[in-house]
Amino acid sequence: MITQILHNLWQVCIDKLLLAATSWRFFLRQAKFFLMENLLEIAKEEVVLGSSFQLVFMPLQIGEQAPDFTLPDQDGNLVNLSSYKGQRVIIYFYPKDDTPGCTKEACNFRDRWKILQDQKIKILGISKDTANKHLKFINKYQLPFTLLTDLEPCPVATLYESYGLKKFMGKEYMGMKRQTFVIDPEGKFELIYLKVKAATMADQIVEDLALS
Repeated sequence: MITQILHNLWQVCIDKLLLAATSWRFFLRQAKFFLMENLLEIAKEEVVLGSSFQLVFMPLQIGEQAPDFTLPDQDGNLVNLSSYKGQRVIIYFYPKDDTPGCTKEACNFRDRWKILQDQKIKILGISKDTANKHLKFINKYQLPFTLLTDLEPCPVATLYESYGLKKFMGKEYMGMKRQTFVIDPEGKFELIYLKVKAATMADQIVEDLALS
């Protein structure tokens, strides 16, 4: 099993390189996504990799071009990141609709909506939830911004290094991480928040962008 997976990974790497479709950083994240898809299968086979086997992936960096993507919103409409070129975009990944932390974060963006809207800043919340769950969440808390669906195995969150191994009550599982990115008008990372305080995320962005 592990031999076949590594063989397939190598083939994916060769194909990506020959096509030269993206930057080398994007290429590495695609390889990371392939590995994540197969982690559970590897675990089922109880394969133990030696400590000498390591893959190192470069972290996302401010000033780097943000990966483009297309995802469906709460109304089923497809949203493409590149369509917002020329304006700032806030992309925030969160675990699940209508849970305590995610509700606090969404409501903080709602409460800061006017000042962000006045600056023509687009807000895109992304989770694994379906469009129907997004609509219920939006209606319940009167959220004025867009929520997108990134279904398992969460390819967009993986590209943004916001999907991976998590721990809860001693158990490990693959899930969405709470992380936020501000994309500048040229489509590059302007701000990156890997440690998010859900209740004050929007407040922090407003302060860091000197909008207040």
